[in-house]
Order: sequence, then C-alpha cells, then structure tokens
Amino acid sequence: MDVSPIDMPTYDEMRYNVGDEFTAELVETFLEEAPGMLAQLRAALADRDGESYRRAAHSLKSNCSTFGALELAALARHVELSGFGDDPASDAATLDALEAGLAAAAAALTELTNG
Repeated sequence: MDVSPIDMPTYDEMRYNVGDEFTAELVETFLEEAPGMLAQLRAALADRDGESYRRAAHSLKSNCSTFGALELAALARHVELSGFGDDPASDAATLDALEAGLAAAAAALTELTNG
C-alpha cells in the first residue's frame, strides 16, 4: 500500500477554498520555486549563513504545509529551528532527505492537479 506524501484533507481544503484552477496555478508556482528554495538551503549551508538557511527552510516549510506535504513541512521546520549542526555531512544528509521528500511531493501534486 502506497502512502501519499500529501495529506489529502489539507489539499482538499485548499481546493475547496480557492478552486481547482487556482490550486493548479499555486501548485505550478510551488513546483517552479521549491527547487530554488532547496538550492538556497544548500548555498547557505556551504556559506554557513545561518540566517539565509533558516529563512529558506521557513519558506519551504510554509509552502509544504499549504499543499499538505506535512511530513516534508515537519522536516523543513526541524531545519529551520535547529539551524546548522556540528557535522556538515549530517546537515547535507538532512538536505538530501528534504530533496527526496520534495521530489515525492512534487510527483504527487502533479498527479493530483493533472488528474
């Protein structure tokens, strides 16, 4: 049994509130912008820029929550609140997990909006 990375009650509530067409537009914008947010996280990690790191994680968290990617939002929240660790390799692994979660969420959102 496959488990969707998207919480359907959250996604359905958004669709109910803004309509299918606007939901599709919002998803498209998210899918275009999310890779940039991840790139900002990676750049901030490389530069050890804590403020940019937290800001990018916050943006990703907020967007993921909007679309019902709740597990991904929780991971982004962890990144936002914890900042850098003592082990850059561990931080990079966390960003790898974010990237994998983002890919799964993107695929699910694409399927939901394209039917």
